[in-house]
Amino acid sequence: MEAPERAGGGEPPEPGGRPVLGPRAFVPQKEIVYNKLLPYAERLDAESDVQLAQIKSNLGRAVQLQELWPGGLFWTRKLSTYIRLYGRKFSKEDHVLFIKLLYELVSIPKLEISMMQGFARLLINLLKKKELLSRDDLELPWRPLYDLVERILYSKTEHLRLNSFPNSIENVLKTLVKSCRPYFPADATAEMLEEWRPLMCPFDVTMQKAIGYFEIFLPTSLPPELHHKGFKLWFDELIGLWVSVQNLPQWEGQLVNLFARLATDNIGYIDWDPYVPKIFTRILRSLNLPVGSSQVLVPRFLTNAYDIGHAVIWITAMMGGPSKLVQKHLAGLFNSITSFYHPSNNGRWLNKLMKLLQRLPNNVVRRLHRERFKKPSWLTPVPESHKLTDEDVTDFVQCIIQPVLLAMFSKTGSLEAAQALQNLALMRPELVIPPVLERTYPALETLTEPHQLTATLNCVIGVARSLVSGSKWFPEGPTHMLPLLMRALPGVDPNDFSKCMITFQFIGTFSTLVPLVDCSSVLQERNDLTEIEKELCSATAEFEDFVLQFMDRCFGLIESSTLEQTREETETEKMTHLESLVELGLSSTFSTILTQCSKDIFMVALQKVFNFSVSHIFETRVAGRMVADMCRAAVKCCPEESLKLFVPHCYAVITQLTMNDDVLNEEELDKELLWNLQLLSEITRVDGKKLLLYREQLVKILHRTLHLTCKQGYTLSCNLLHHLLRSTTLIYPTEYCSVPGGFNKPPSEYFPIKDWGKPGDLWNLGIQWHVPSSEEVSFAFYLLDSFLQPELIKLQCCGDGELEMSRDDILQSLTIVHSCLIGSGNLLPPLKGEPVTNLVPSMVSLEETKLYTGLEHDLCRENYRETIARVIRRLLSHILDNSEDDTKSLFLIIKIIGDLLQFQGSHKHEFDSRWKSFNLVKKSMENRLHGKKQHIRALLIDRVMLQHELRTLTVEGCEYKKVHQDMIRDLLRLSTSSYSQVRNKAQQTFFAALGAYNFCCRDIIPLVLEFLRPDRKDVTQQQFKGALYCLLGNHSGVCLANLHDWDCIVQTWPALVSSGLSQAMSLEKPSIVRLFDDLAEKIHRQYETIGLDFTIPKSCATIAELLQQSKNPSISQTLLSPEKIKEGQKRQQDKNADALRNYECLVNTLLDGVEQRNLPWKFEHIGIGLLSLLLRDDRVLPLRAIRFFVENLNHDAIVVRKMAISAVAGILKQLKRTHKKLTINPYEISGCPKPTKILAGDRPDNHWLHYDSKNIPRTKKEWESSCFVEKTHWGYYNWPKNMVVYAGVEEQPKLGRSREDMIEAEQIIYDRFSDPKFVEQLITFLSLEDRKGRDKFSPRRFCLFKGIFRNFDDAFLPVLKPHLERLVADSHESTQRCVAEIIAGLIRGSKHWTFEKVEKLWELLCPLLRTALSNMTVETYNDWGTCIATSCESRDPRKLHWLFELLLESPLSGEGGSFVDACRLYVLQGGLAQQEWRVPELLHRLLKYLEPKLTQVYKNVRERIGSVLTYIFMIDVSLPNTAPTTSPCIPEFTARVLEKLKPLTDVDEEIQNHVMEENGIGEEDERTQGIKLLKTILKWLMASAGRSFSTAVKEQLQLLPLFFKIAPVENDNSYDELKRDAKLCLSLMSQGLLYPQQVPLILQVLSQTARSSSWHARYTVLTYLQTMVFYNLFIFLNNEDAVKDIRWLIICLLEDEQLEVREMAATTLSGLLQCNFLTMDSAMQIHFEQLCKTKLPKKRKRDPGSVGDTIPSAELVKRHAGVLGLGACVLSSPYDVPTWMPQLLMNLSAHLNDPQPIEMTVKKTLSNFRRTHHDNWQEHKQQFTDDQLLVLTDLLVSPCYYA
Repeated sequence: MEAPERAGGGEPPEPGGRPVLGPRAFVPQKEIVYNKLLPYAERLDAESDVQLAQIKSNLGRAVQLQELWPGGLFWTRKLSTYIRLYGRKFSKEDHVLFIKLLYELVSIPKLEISMMQGFARLLINLLKKKELLSRDDLELPWRPLYDLVERILYSKTEHLRLNSFPNSIENVLKTLVKSCRPYFPADATAEMLEEWRPLMCPFDVTMQKAIGYFEIFLPTSLPPELHHKGFKLWFDELIGLWVSVQNLPQWEGQLVNLFARLATDNIGYIDWDPYVPKIFTRILRSLNLPVGSSQVLVPRFLTNAYDIGHAVIWITAMMGGPSKLVQKHLAGLFNSITSFYHPSNNGRWLNKLMKLLQRLPNNVVRRLHRERFKKPSWLTPVPESHKLTDEDVTDFVQCIIQPVLLAMFSKTGSLEAAQALQNLALMRPELVIPPVLERTYPALETLTEPHQLTATLNCVIGVARSLVSGSKWFPEGPTHMLPLLMRALPGVDPNDFSKCMITFQFIGTFSTLVPLVDCSSVLQERNDLTEIEKELCSATAEFEDFVLQFMDRCFGLIESSTLEQTREETETEKMTHLESLVELGLSSTFSTILTQCSKDIFMVALQKVFNFSVSHIFETRVAGRMVADMCRAAVKCCPEESLKLFVPHCYAVITQLTMNDDVLNEEELDKELLWNLQLLSEITRVDGKKLLLYREQLVKILHRTLHLTCKQGYTLSCNLLHHLLRSTTLIYPTEYCSVPGGFNKPPSEYFPIKDWGKPGDLWNLGIQWHVPSSEEVSFAFYLLDSFLQPELIKLQCCGDGELEMSRDDILQSLTIVHSCLIGSGNLLPPLKGEPVTNLVPSMVSLEETKLYTGLEHDLCRENYRETIARVIRRLLSHILDNSEDDTKSLFLIIKIIGDLLQFQGSHKHEFDSRWKSFNLVKKSMENRLHGKKQHIRALLIDRVMLQHELRTLTVEGCEYKKVHQDMIRDLLRLSTSSYSQVRNKAQQTFFAALGAYNFCCRDIIPLVLEFLRPDRKDVTQQQFKGALYCLLGNHSGVCLANLHDWDCIVQTWPALVSSGLSQAMSLEKPSIVRLFDDLAEKIHRQYETIGLDFTIPKSCATIAELLQQSKNPSISQTLLSPEKIKEGQKRQQDKNADALRNYECLVNTLLDGVEQRNLPWKFEHIGIGLLSLLLRDDRVLPLRAIRFFVENLNHDAIVVRKMAISAVAGILKQLKRTHKKLTINPYEISGCPKPTKILAGDRPDNHWLHYDSKNIPRTKKEWESSCFVEKTHWGYYNWPKNMVVYAGVEEQPKLGRSREDMIEAEQIIYDRFSDPKFVEQLITFLSLEDRKGRDKFSPRRFCLFKGIFRNFDDAFLPVLKPHLERLVADSHESTQRCVAEIIAGLIRGSKHWTFEKVEKLWELLCPLLRTALSNMTVETYNDWGTCIATSCESRDPRKLHWLFELLLESPLSGEGGSFVDACRLYVLQGGLAQQEWRVPELLHRLLKYLEPKLTQVYKNVRERIGSVLTYIFMIDVSLPNTAPTTSPCIPEFTARVLEKLKPLTDVDEEIQNHVMEENGIGEEDERTQGIKLLKTILKWLMASAGRSFSTAVKEQLQLLPLFFKIAPVENDNSYDELKRDAKLCLSLMSQGLLYPQQVPLILQVLSQTARSSSWHARYTVLTYLQTMVFYNLFIFLNNEDAVKDIRWLIICLLEDEQLEVREMAATTLSGLLQCNFLTMDSAMQIHFEQLCKTKLPKKRKRDPGSVGDTIPSAELVKRHAGVLGLGACVLSSPYDVPTWMPQLLMNLSAHLNDPQPIEMTVKKTLSNFRRTHHDNWQEHKQQFTDDQLLVLTDLLVSPCYYA
């Protein structure tokens, strides 16, 4: 939509144009504009000032008084409510103060997690609109955030369960960092790099951590003059890393996210051109599209692929600029993948492709908005040179439109295409809308393809706004609207539900945008119209026709759903789900149409709907509801005219039918009466002022019908009462027309066509509000006095037992009461009364804020809310005591109580669903290009109304009063009553009420727990179950069993455990058992560590003081006196002490509960589970609990043992003594100077870290003088600024302590573990199997043993030693696993032992490990692998020299057969892989040992060697700034291998697998040796395809010709291993990512092989080529010579003498043409046509005896090549017909009678052409001339057999 440019471009005036009264004391940052349009807008400034002043003052006080809870949390919550209600309506100074205060609060180190999350969410909200605060206004340090993220996301203690964090925490923290990032200081980048660079060791997990931190922390929005302090410090380094990594490690995706952000924030400041081909190649690879027939994907490519969202952001940010390179590549990208969008294709990759389509236009529109329409702010603007020009936009739309049009009909639905089209149409309607319409018109005609119809309508809805508003680009758009609407009408079809719904949506969308006014008369009056306006004027004459036809369709729909007999017989109360959706669609569409009609059309429609509704009688369930809805829509639009028709009619019918008093007592009423009541109750939902004329009639009807006996009758009458009350008392807009003031002006003044598709003007919305007048209010009170009062009196008497009422009467009275209550919720003031005090002590006021919502409550009248409350409570206790089975009345009472408590005019769930649907509609019709809230008027009005409703609902956090307390207690009584349905409904209301009042849970918990007390004899099972459900809570609300508060948990947890002894508890009842399971599961899932320390640091208090003193607005409040602050601190210390006391008390009570004698096992387990949640990292568990857990290591039940193992591992961590560290200077140790620039890898200054067998510390002196660095990554990339290592032995905690030296907690553990009986029992238990065949090495048990040996060094070795020796000798799976876990724990636990102890340890371990390694079995080798890998993790290799020497003794000894060899290698590999780059010597030794053994016979050993080789060469990476490695290098190794493979490469014949699997006697010839070697090499290449960072392409190239020779051609799995491996290996290699400099090398090898004598090799070259080119598309395209070479290669192979090779060449050619790698130019076409004309030699008569010559003649081959070439061209465009195609087909058809194989090829080509073009043949036909069509038809139709 073209926005009229505003003069001067300044801000528009205030909405509503009201004069601004008096200057404000401060300039608000950004308020919610919709507030200014509310009918009571002028009161809001004063209201918000008071609230803001209160928030500032109280929040400031709370923080200074050290009161985080309840004061701090209460007022921060009030601040977020304030933001929801008024936006950021505070001054810039206050904004900054709020942010600083919350930033300080969030970064309090010991803050409880749930509080931290609350503060963080508010802080994110305050920082959200970054244009409001510039870098000059605010600067935030980055380190506190880093500490926070490190502490939580990389927690050292979470895995030991010493900390529980909620699942949402990760996203909250990342969003928080993202929000603070723009405000980091200028030097932050350098500091961050210094902090995280040392982690960048690519073989280590820390690499991912480093890149992860870079991704979220590095600031990218610095202004250009600071770029040298920003991205320029790291850009070259990181992009270099990204370019050189080939195999997609996990962190590559994170780098892409970082670059995408960098590009977006700095458009025009970075030259991306050199990287563009690489970027696009990688994005294309990331889509994981299938290429070729037999393709094996590397699994890693699937899991680590880029996030499409970020890739799209990156592409969008690079577009534009002078070079246009990105646009060229983007067009290439879509060209190459367009055919995948065709609806006939489907696969896992489809979702990514659709996401790409949907996100790209969205992002381009966003960028255009930023460059052209967004208000400039402090953020760096895009330089003029790099803004997107109109030409750029056009190019972009043209390159993407084709795939979008294909995606419309995709298998996944048309949603993404519709969203893409919506955005594209904003940019270039003239390119986008016509093709969509071309597809829509035929779809509207077809009856047989409903999917096509829904898809096209969906897309037209997306472009509706651009279509109707007819911009200067596409003025003829609006002329399409009427034809579309008329043709869509048949879609209102009772037989096809989805078609019906989309049609409603379609018609609704268009009628919202366009005033349905007949302007044809304007043609006579005005002569200044353009052609198109004239055309539109004459077309609008059809509007009336359209509306009437639509109504006829709707009536048809309604009549088809009136199946009276079946409805009545089945008595279904409800409509089905589908019917209710249709009803919703129908009523909203109809009301939209009538809203948008001119008066004339409306009157016709009104008469029509009136006639329809009075001439039929409908059943009230389905059809009746639909008709009544239509009538309501009509009445809403023009109340005066409509009520004149309807009310008198209904009044007459109803009075006549109820003349006779007998009617009042009939059980079944006359249908006509019911229908008229229903109609009347719906049409009264209109503007209340218009209803006052008819009040006498309406009141009379109510008097007659409210007390009908028939339930259906009085329910309808109650609806009437309810709607009357709502209509007169609520505030709501009365019209939603698309133009303020409606269309009823004469055409001379007002020309509606100008308003087609016009957005509402926020500043002149002119909302017509309905605000209750005093007359209406008094009418409402009159209704209440007449109808509510008598019912209340009756019910009061009934409740007091003075009056007997039948159940039906009670139900009827309650229905009337409920209707009155929800009709007048807005009118009745909330319940008054005494607050419940002393629930929570606080030193700041926790007062509630009252919002004005448009009505002054009249306090001198009786408040019916209180009367109802009083009466209902009496009645309830009466019913529960006397007739508890009257469930229907109880249901209603529950509803009434819920509404008394919470209903103020709108329900929360209705509001939420309206908010959702508002957002959906907004999304589907918004204009993202211009922004500035250019929505349709109806939407804007809706949003203002939602703002009003939000205010009525913000009575949350209400003060908890005695009245509420009584009612919640009633609900609790109902929640534990006898009938399950009553309980269920009561519980839902109960949970809602608990969420609404402050602190009421603390008041209710003891009452709920009463039901669980074991000593009570009078609790029934129903009460017990009800109470459990009350504790469990519903899925969204509070869970009473697990409030994050010591005072509550201390009560609920022990009660749960001891309830196992309650009389009402029966383990037989599955429902109760399941409830306990759910409770335990929910507590475990939702538990977050609760804080023990609530201290607030000084820095917070100083900011709080500033906040409290801040003026504008402020309340006069004295500053805090030092005494007060002292008192606050004292309270704070008491609170901490209290928390600690509570914690210990809870542990003790739980232990008491668990240790009760006859407690059922189930509850014991629950209790132990709860105890294990109480482990923390800041407090050691009380001694009694430690004793309990240690004892339970030997419990009979495995569940308990598992919990105990975890817990004891945690306790040992708590008891760990700290080890002293000191800072070293690595350059001094190595004696090398600091390198000047960054150089990673093996440098002189980190050489001392390497394992060197000559300098291994073998004596105590050497050991103690060595400087051990445990973590593997230190020193690889660069050294950290402050490098710490552990101090010497003398300075560490004492080892070898006696029992007396230990603290009591340690003594408990020491006593048990020195007891041989206990240990024996423990080991017996640990070596039992748990789940057969599914057990694995258990990290928890490992942590337990590691802790034991770390804390008590070798104290328990003597006891354990005999067990270890026994276990190692036993080859059972579970015993081996047990000993592996203990040994791993031993090795890792001995980190700080003295040299003597370590030496002794290895003397014990070496023989054990030797035995173990020779006893490995299929089941246990994994566990030993894990054991050794775990032992070597994060340890200095020089400390473990015993282990490495042992492992390297002789891995392939051959003793114990091939299996043991393979396992030994596996274990060795695990150990060395953990050591990464620090053991080059060991890797060299291993390689030297393995090389002669590469010709292994056994397959399993070969595979293992392949895998080990991968790890040996892993360190040889070609990353930028990396020194050449001292570990083994691939080139040298490959050279040696090639030498041995010579005998194979020199021969030309086929290589067969001659090798038998047994070892023959004597020496084999070199060739057989070569084949064995080759098999191992294949295994190595396959293993490294997915693992290493970079592929050694150069070296692989030398092996390629050999593989080409071996790989089989057919897809047949019966081949031997060698061939299968060669094929797989080629498939994996062809997918590899190439560097540009490798392209010529590879092509050289390929063309050399293409000349090979083996046709298998020539064939395989082609398959390899297809995949390789697609997976490196833009890298090849960027190199013109390469493209030429490939083209030449294929054309040569088309003339190959072997038929299979020719055909494969044709397939490859058509594939490369299809992905636009090669183009179909005239030179190529002429070449093929020449070849086709090759003359064939004449056939000679053969001698009868001679054999036919099998070799085809050269001429035939040439001619075949030509035909194949033409065929490839035809097949390269399967979904359209380019201009050159018809002639080519004709040329081909001339060869139908050529000799085989030509004839076969032509036939195949034609049948394929027919198959792919069949769907859209009607379109494609247009490209051919008639003669050509004749020939084609002859060719394509099979000849008749009978001719």
